[in-house]
Amino acid sequence: MKIAIASDLSGFPLKQEITKYLQEAGYELLDFGIESADKPQPYFIQAPKVAKAIQNGEAEKGILICGTGQGMAIVANKHKGIYACVVDDIFSAERSKIVNNANVITLGGWITAPFLGVQIVEAWLSMGFTQKMEFKKDFLTNAFNQVQELEKETFK
Repeated sequence: MKIAIASDLSGFPLKQEITKYLQEAGYELLDFGIESADKPQPYFIQAPKVAKAIQNGEAEKGILICGTGQGMAIVANKHKGIYACVVDDIFSAERSKIVNNANVITLGGWITAPFLGVQIVEAWLSMGFTQKMEFKKDFLTNAFNQVQELEKETFK
């Protein structure tokens, strides 16, 4: 699986830890930086890079990290076909995939300790859409389809 990742300056330390974990776990990464604290880029520049990589089929999933994760989520969700959720814990990471079929997660470097950030990413990557909630599979699938229909109307 190929994963696109990017951060701004506030998310850079957490991005370094997550990138290290993903590489060691054997994931293929498309790293859009930032490369160092000396070369910062704002969230509204970084998030579109990951979103567009997913839209173009260069990556299957994306991880964005800023101070709170919120700015990255807002910008990522401005792109058709991107379903980005802010995740601050393992439960929300799992549910972002299980319930919302998120193809992007966003994390907060000011909020999430590196050790927990790695566990959050690991949990998200290990889940499938509707997994652990098979009893609601039809409802969740229909809900996601309705979101996609809304998206077709919104992104003309």
